[in-house]
Amino acid sequence: MRKRALIIDDTKNIRLLLAKCLELEGWETSSSLNGKEGLELILNERFDLILLDIKLPEISGTEVLRRMREAGIQTPVIVITAYPTIKNAVDCTRLGVVSYLQKPFTAERLRTVLQDLNISCGGEGRGDIKAEADQALLDDDPVRAKRLLSAALADNPHDASLYMSLSRVYAAIGDAENAEKFLKAYDIFK
Repeated sequence: MRKRALIIDDTKNIRLLLAKCLELEGWETSSSLNGKEGLELILNERFDLILLDIKLPEISGTEVLRRMREAGIQTPVIVITAYPTIKNAVDCTRLGVVSYLQKPFTAERLRTVLQDLNISCGGEGRGDIKAEADQALLDDDPVRAKRLLSAALADNPHDASLYMSLSRVYAAIGDAENAEKFLKAYDIFK
């Protein structure tokens, strides 16, 4: 049976790009162009993955996420946003978002995010992933460390040490902006 994904985004081209990429990866897709319709689909159908824009007409993506979690629906969610903020990242992480796609993004970036999700669902303990990430940093492979830590963060978004580790990884990659964002998130969760 094919996995089912729901795409909720008010931009037609984004919906089409995501649908095509997911279908090429073997997913069956449905889509919605606003939060109200998307929430109805979430409450009435079963999906294996939801790609959710934050800025939506009628009901925001954050509110859709909050309501689906209140209804007990724990489907993995990837947030799509052109306007990333630390507050949004913290709010969404607390509501169990497993990853972020920042607009504009490429098909390759989506594929990477999907591969990262497979790691997070692979049954490894969080401690093992953190140890592997530390080893990857020692081996001068910060990209692998980032992928592993993102998976661990998806499993436990309240673990402050993961934010600190991701801050170190982004610093190693040379991405000072994201290093600072994760450092601020660490301060919030510690």
